[in-house]
Amino acid sequence: MRAARLFLLTLLCLGCQQPVRSQESPPEPPPQRVEPPAGNVGDQIQRSRQTAITRAVEVVTPAVVSVNVIEVQRLRYRDPFEGFFNDPVFDYFFGQRRPYYIERPVQSLGSGFIISPDGYLVTNDHVAGNATEITVAFPDGRTLPARLVGTDPATDIALLKIDTDEPLPYLTFAEDPPIVGEWVIALGNPFGLFEAADPTVTVGVVSATNRDLQSNRQGRIYRDMIQTDAAINRGNSGGPLVNALGEVIGVNTAIYSESGGSIGIGFAVPAAKVRRIVEELRTNGAVDRSYYTGLYVVNLTDRIAHALGMTQRRGLFVRDVDPDSPAAQAGILPYDVILSIEGEAINSSDDYVARIYDFRPGDRVSVRLLRDGEERTVTLQIGRSRG
Repeated sequence: MRAARLFLLTLLCLGCQQPVRSQESPPEPPPQRVEPPAGNVGDQIQRSRQTAITRAVEVVTPAVVSVNVIEVQRLRYRDPFEGFFNDPVFDYFFGQRRPYYIERPVQSLGSGFIISPDGYLVTNDHVAGNATEITVAFPDGRTLPARLVGTDPATDIALLKIDTDEPLPYLTFAEDPPIVGEWVIALGNPFGLFEAADPTVTVGVVSATNRDLQSNRQGRIYRDMIQTDAAINRGNSGGPLVNALGEVIGVNTAIYSESGGSIGIGFAVPAAKVRRIVEELRTNGAVDRSYYTGLYVVNLTDRIAHALGMTQRRGLFVRDVDPDSPAAQAGILPYDVILSIEGEAINSSDDYVARIYDFRPGDRVSVRLLRDGEERTVTLQIGRSRG
């Protein structure tokens, strides 16, 4: 009996914990899930797909073009009887034959981008530097003729001009230097697959800056290049490398590849250099390379370094200096060792030539020297060659 009373008391206590409800009030409905309108969901999803990359691509795309080039190549004609005619007996009686050359038009494709509303555009010298006919194709399907304003083989930059009555979409160069690790976007027309269509977009990061590549047989000097892992292939040459703000940080120019295809090591000419080259091409049609210093330099060997009492081989040996030359006026003497120019180390004649190419006649540069075991700094004003 006592156990039954305890059980009833427990039930009463539990019942007191429930909220008080009037017997006349209807029961509350269970909570319902509120579904947002279908249109809002679509808008939210659309916004979630948009990133800094997609917004930059949307802004940049209208100003990226395909560059269709026709150039005349001069090729040596290979005579099927060349071996016979090269016989010394034939040469003795008939004289040595002159080589015979033929010319033929060759079509190629590259990329470029508009830099002003009046139709100036940038591409590579190896794309359009020798062109006899240039056609530019826009993403909206339009094609317009272009002419070569000027070109600079050393930096591999060319400036073209489209004559148009209406303003064109254009890109701007970044003022700030690129940051290693920041997102970058490469746009262009790889392999000429999509002429007169939206450019192909590849994304990566700035892998490194201030990369120096070995000069090639065409005399190109690739210095202070931007390295990126954004895929760059043949046909991308001349297209822009842009940051997440849609600003041009470089011109896609070269790749390192053992197979000929992209392996994630591409290089772009930095915007600061392109901007200066473009301004000279627009103003003068060429870049003034007629510099003169009066220096005669040779690579520093172990023997020369030992003779100068140097503990390590570094720098470039000054063999001779022209009297009254800019180098002589700066106080540079024979047997000096040039250590750096404008703070950049100089360890070979190639380094010296490439560094001087960054300047123009009249520029004043700081040169760090080693003389009699002591370092000193002089200021060299680059002169102009009379030749």
